Amino acid sequence: MAEQPGLARRLTTVDAVVIGLGSMIGAGVFSAFGPAARAAGAGLLIGLALAAVIAYCNASASAQLAAVYPTSGGTYIYGRERLGPWWGFIAGWGFVVGKTASCAAMALTVAAYAIPGPAWAQRIIAVAAVLLLTVLNYRGVTKTAMLARILLVCTLIALAACVVGIATARPDPSHLIGAHAWSAVTVYGVLQSAGLLFFAFAGYARIATMGEEVRDPAHTIPRAITLALAIAVAIYLIVAVAALLAAGPDRLAHAAAPLAEAVRAAGIPALVPVITVGAALASMGALLALVAGLGRTVLAMARHHDLPAWLAAVHPRYRVPHHAEIALAAVVCVLVVTVDLRGMIGFSSFGVLIYYAIANAAAYTLPGARRRVLNICGLTGCVLLVVTLPWQSAVAGLAVFAVGIAGRAAVLRRRA
Repeated sequence: MAEQPGLARRLTTVDAVVIGLGSMIGAGVFSAFGPAARAAGAGLLIGLALAAVIAYCNASASAQLAAVYPTSGGTYIYGRERLGPWWGFIAGWGFVVGKTASCAAMALTVAAYAIPGPAWAQRIIAVAAVLLLTVLNYRGVTKTAMLARILLVCTLIALAACVVGIATARPDPSHLIGAHAWSAVTVYGVLQSAGLLFFAFAGYARIATMGEEVRDPAHTIPRAITLALAIAVAIYLIVAVAALLAAGPDRLAHAAAPLAEAVRAAGIPALVPVITVGAALASMGALLALVAGLGRTVLAMARHHDLPAWLAAVHPRYRVPHHAEIALAAVVCVLVVTVDLRGMIGFSSFGVLIYYAIANAAAYTLPGARRRVLNICGLTGCVLLVVTLPWQSAVAGLAVFAVGIAGRAAVLRRRA
């Protein structure tokens, strides 16, 4: 393994911000406001603010750690170095399994927006999307960053059209500030909406997982994480307010495509195709970032023999973890063809929240008392959001972690 080349440092601050935004401004911004409105009504805005605070604490922890450990792997490396190998493995295992399921779900989402039906055709399109993005990632991280920019710009154009269209249609303010919009708001509902919205823009971890490919990582990664999160939260807030003003929380709560329903409610159905195309491209951007980030985490786990060592291979020309990316593409394609994982948000949220809880615990061990307050807030927030998830998601998440822990324990016994 010592003979394997390292990854090349080719990403600038702008590249890192774009990859982070591509992860956060994905399908979630087009779909998450429906479930959040069902949970909290207009209180989803409070949930969004709470999710943003917890995300900031988590982003601060990731930035602190990435400056000290500027290598691939994200919280897998941080947990391993600061808390011990088992904690690193738990973070990495949860990330890999949860995000592999998310890749399959996102590929199916791309296909669902691209082709209304039938199901077999959607699966073919989903497989094609996975293969296309894997080939592009294989050609080097600069190609990944270039496509991420294109997809992000197209997504932002679609969102801007939605917001401007609703603003010019003079929506009803009572949808947002009327008593009926807030009548059903509960503390539990707000917390549940925060958990759903946190999942939607939790992609800033992708910047940290690619730390080995960022120029001047001690400076670039903390700055890129903070910038990407701030921009994403602002976009989510603007879009959420526009959607609530146009349709109101009740109509959003029963919509499969909340932003499409919002423009219909505003009397501008001509924008529905724009929203549909934007959602498809946003899903593609999120899938691109997921594949890239997963490959780097698998690479790190393979380097430390928590996954098969052959997955740690780095292409001598393109300087990417090509074995890891090919293996992941194969697994995701099998999942796409055999099961529909679009309902896996709760399961993936469980894994993501455990991942960030470990990141906060690891960052707490670094020097700096002032930032430890943020680490405690981040850890507490992650635990709080975990307990608000549906019990089925928690059971599925615990089962996956149990399988991983048992498997690693068996491998360690065999090695001993």
